[in-house]
Amino acid sequence: RDLLTGAAYSARNPDANISDIRAQIAANEAGARDVAAMIERYGWPGVSAYASHVMDNAEESVRRVIDRIGDGEMEVEMDDGALLRVAITVDRAARSARIDFTGTGAQRAGNFNAPPVVTRSAVLYVFRCLVADDLPLNEGCMRPLELIIPDGSFLSPSHGAAVVAGNTEVSQAVCNILFGALGASAAAQGTMNNFLCGNDAYQYYETICGGAGAGPDFDGASAVHTHMTNTRITDPEILELRYPLRVRRFEERAGSGGLGSHKGGNGAIREIEALSQTLVTLVSSSRIAAPFGLDGGGAGATGRQWVTRLDGTRDAVDGVATVTLEPGETITIETPGGGGFGPAGT
Repeated sequence: RDLLTGAAYSARNPDANISDIRAQIAANEAGARDVAAMIERYGWPGVSAYASHVMDNAEESVRRVIDRIGDGEMEVEMDDGALLRVAITVDRAARSARIDFTGTGAQRAGNFNAPPVVTRSAVLYVFRCLVADDLPLNEGCMRPLELIIPDGSFLSPSHGAAVVAGNTEVSQAVCNILFGALGASAAAQGTMNNFLCGNDAYQYYETICGGAGAGPDFDGASAVHTHMTNTRITDPEILELRYPLRVRRFEERAGSGGLGSHKGGNGAIREIEALSQTLVTLVSSSRIAAPFGLDGGGAGATGRQWVTRLDGTRDAVDGVATVTLEPGETITIETPGGGGFGPAGT
């Protein structure tokens, strides 16, 4: 409690933080009990052997993916102009692949930097998505893959760099460029549309769905949480019951998906009204650089947002911004669409 309350930027609600820590301790203890029970039932040699089997199976599954993909490379520009680059090189004989991010831009001054573990997680996720079999996610998937992440880039920043947008925004861009370089799908919305609001009495945080990218034999899904988002949005009834907020609109953003022989998914429109004075923070991407199409497909629409004031005027809001809403004012967020795949009309 002293650590939580004694820092320069102290915790707003230390009781909630302590409850979270206790929940994590309880989860670890439950896991330890289950592992001990499994060892008691099957013996350590049996548990150890089957853990190895699971990892060996994951490794072979990824090698089968490598058997059917080829070399690929891609470079995309982020909203701030920074370049994200990847080159994938397949070694047929070794049934392995090198994923090289050399050429990616330097560490950024803001918080759009990602520790290497984020990029590693994105690579693991992408190759796991390409495995046709049902298998538990585990480290065996990474055995056939060599990662090169240049130090000093925004994928491997120096110690102490700001990284809060790394796991939410940069990870999305890494997933998109990997799928694109592999020819597997066009870009999804490329952002989590992080929406935070509150005041001294309450704090609320959500991520907002958007368009998924199309692929060689499928259209992109509309108004879904894509790739690394890993969250579900709060039901409007629950949101309005617990917070001084009102959901005015929540609908599909028609026409925002990229065109192509397979169309990208549409984004969403979400409009929230503040019922008390509220500070809103938005951390998002794909507001300037559009989600790319692939193989001749069109790009998805970029996201945009604005505040509607009490007198009816609209103030445009940047993709990374903080604004104050007075009671009765609204913020409207239009999330990006996914990219299309293949030329339209084919």
